[in-house]
Amino acid sequence: MSNPHIVAFGGGVDSTAMVIGLVNRKQPIDLILFADTGAERPETYKHIEYFSKWLKDRNYPEIIVVRKIKDEKIRTLEEECLEINSLPSIAYGFKRCSDHYKIRPQHKFIKSWQPAIDTWAKGEKCIKYIGYDAGETRRMENALKRVDNMYENKYPLIEWGWEREECIEEIKKAGVELPGKSACFFCPSSRPKEIIDLYEKHPDLIERALNIEKNAELT
Repeated sequence: MSNPHIVAFGGGVDSTAMVIGLVNRKQPIDLILFADTGAERPETYKHIEYFSKWLKDRNYPEIIVVRKIKDEKIRTLEEECLEINSLPSIAYGFKRCSDHYKIRPQHKFIKSWQPAIDTWAKGEKCIKYIGYDAGETRRMENALKRVDNMYENKYPLIEWGWEREECIEEIKKAGVELPGKSACFFCPSSRPKEIIDLYEKHPDLIERALNIEKNAELT
């Protein structure tokens, strides 16, 4: 039996296209994880539910949603920002939010997943699929500089030469609904057009985002 193959699923175009490509090529997938910060747009949660069914219909594992747990309770990034009177860490040039709310919850789940435990006990690595597209080779190169004794990362989209346009085309060809932008609705990296779109579609989320900014002014 080969070592377990894990998908770090982001919920957006790139990761959706990557999974479709793997399924079409009949590549093994043993576990698919989506880390929920508690702040995705409703469209993203709807897509995860929809795409999970698409996978199940093709005898692939459904998407498992993991979250940060603190004091035995689900902890959201929005709650943390309001509690400490702060914006998400990326506003200050750090990626702590991604590390604490995406990478760590996934790794915590995998550490208790028996196929991974068995693989590491043999001194071997789990295979992890990462959805960087062919226009993001620098991100892959930076990731490859880090020594990782637990995972062997694979970048299928880069291997296939799929950039954003190819990813969108492959999703359409598969008959899958295009996912929306996957990101926290209050992310400081949001582009102006994304903020306008959020305002038009989800005014309640805009109010919550503005509340985080106003609250952060206290510090």
